[in-house]
Order: sequence, then C-alpha cells, then structure tokens
Amino acid sequence: MVTGKGGTGKSTVAAALALALATSGKNVLLCEVEGRQGIARMFDVDPLPYEERRIAKGAPDRDGRAGQVHALHIDPESALLEYLAMYYKLGRAGKALDRFGVIDFATTIAPGVRDVLLTGKVYEAVQRPRRSDKGRKGAAITYDAVVLDAPPTGRIGQFLGVNSELAGLAKVGPIKSQADKVMELLRSPRTAVHLVTILEEMPVQETSDGIAELRDAGLPVGGVVVNLVRPRALSTHALALVRDDEVDPTGIASDLKRAKVDVDAALVASLIDEARDHAVRRQLEDDQRVLVNAEDVPVYELPRLAAGIDRGALIDLALLLREQGMA
Repeated sequence: MVTGKGGTGKSTVAAALALALATSGKNVLLCEVEGRQGIARMFDVDPLPYEERRIAKGAPDRDGRAGQVHALHIDPESALLEYLAMYYKLGRAGKALDRFGVIDFATTIAPGVRDVLLTGKVYEAVQRPRRSDKGRKGAAITYDAVVLDAPPTGRIGQFLGVNSELAGLAKVGPIKSQADKVMELLRSPRTAVHLVTILEEMPVQETSDGIAELRDAGLPVGGVVVNLVRPRALSTHALALVRDDEVDPTGIASDLKRAKVDVDAALVASLIDEARDHAVRRQLEDDQRVLVNAEDVPVYELPRLAAGIDRGALIDLALLLREQGMA
C-alpha cells in the first residue's frame, strides 16, 4: 500500500512500484480507490471500469523479461453490488437496489462502509488460490503482488483500521468474518504500507505522524519514498560559500567571460542571488532528510523529472526502485 500527503506524488510512486514488481513473468495488480482515474491518465489508457485490465508490461529484468501489470479502479458502489451477490445471492435484486439509489445511500451514510468495501476487494485479489486452469477462459488471474494507491496519509489509519472497528460492532455473520480476515491480512508480514514524502517540513511531519499512527494500530510500515528530489548542482563546499556570502563576483564574471557570455554587474548579482536561494533550499532539504532517516525505516529516493510523467518515465522510476532494493 502506498500513501502520502497530497502533492507528493504517491500515485506515481504506486505505479512505478507496480512496474518494478512486475518482473520475470510476474503478474501485478495496481488498484486505486479514490475515484480520480489517475492510473488511466498515467498509462494513457481509457478510463478503467470495475474490471481488471492489463495495462502495461513491467520493468524488464537483466534478461529482458517482464511481467504484466493489470489495473483495477475500485468504486464502492460496484464493490457493494459484488459483495451482495457473493454473500447474499441478491443478483438482479442488487442491481434493482442500485437503480433506486439504495447502494449510493448505503455507501454514503453508513460509517466506514465505503472503506470496508474498498479494502475487501483488495483482500479478494490477494487471497485468490493458485489455479491449475489459469488458461481457462473466465478464470480469475492470480497475482504475485497487489499494489494499492491508498488514501492520503492523514486518512490512512482510519482507512486501514475501519475493518477492525466493524469487527467489533458485528459479532457474527459474513460481515464479521470478512472484517476479521481483512485485518489479519493487513497486520501480517504480507502487507507493507509505504509512505511518500517530499523534502519539505509539512509532508515530512505528516509522514512521521503517519508512521507513528500505523505502528500504534499494529499495521506494518514498509519504507519512505522521498520523491521529487532535486539534482545536486553544486558541491557541499560551493553551497556553503554561497550561503555565507563568500562568493567572489569578479571570479564569476571571469568564468562567464571565458564561456563567451556578455557580462555585467546585474547579471552576476542575479546569478549570486539565485545560487543563494538554491543553497538555502538545499539546506532545508538536507535538514528534512535527517528527520526522515531518523524514522528507522528503509528510505528510497526518486528524482524530479523535468519532462513530467509518462509511461517511459514510470519505467525509469521503476528501475530506480529496483536498484535501491524496494522491489
């Protein structure tokens, strides 16, 4: 599961992780639950229905082999219809309820029902038994890994813990049984909740709070992905000189003249100001990196990509995650 403060790129990281895991013929399911169709946009495919669809090949291994990435857009209304059909055999009656708006009413009004249904669908995909008839038409695909683009960090504890609350309210029956099974999976070594941050104060603080909340709830913390890392354009020594206003303007002017650049005092001053802003920003990022490393979890870093995110960029990020040992 991949979570993070809004704007940190958690959906991008979830997609890259799915591609990283899909190696050597492995099947990976990438799920989203927030209704934004982010997967479809990143992979440049049509909006996803409530149906598993193959959308990409994974990042290739050293022999050039790659597995498959399937995607699933989970919406609570469809999940509830499926739940009613599986446990209560409603079939067409469930669809009739949907036409009358009962499904939307139930998932909107009943506390926690939406999250229970969303996590329940992920549980179903994870728990599918290995089949000897995988090639049979209509047979459900068995996955080697499932990646969930989860809600933001501020809601992740509630999202993952709602099954535990429901299990306490429902003492018997299929709801109680499913809630117990989902919580057993979420708290097991088979699950890891990864947190995505950028090197800014608020996202790093929210990441720290999220790790503490997950640990208090007995949910397994995976690692922290530091996303959108800026390139280190200046050495540590050069950064210190700039921050301390110890840069020699005449030396900069001389270097620019050797590079055949027309130089005046205003240009040199603006370059020094820009370098100082960069140095201060870099210092702030380094301070936040220290706080991230202090959380005592694996830390991975992904660069800021100037050209934006497309399928090729996702493959590049997936390879970086593989090289760092995340997948």
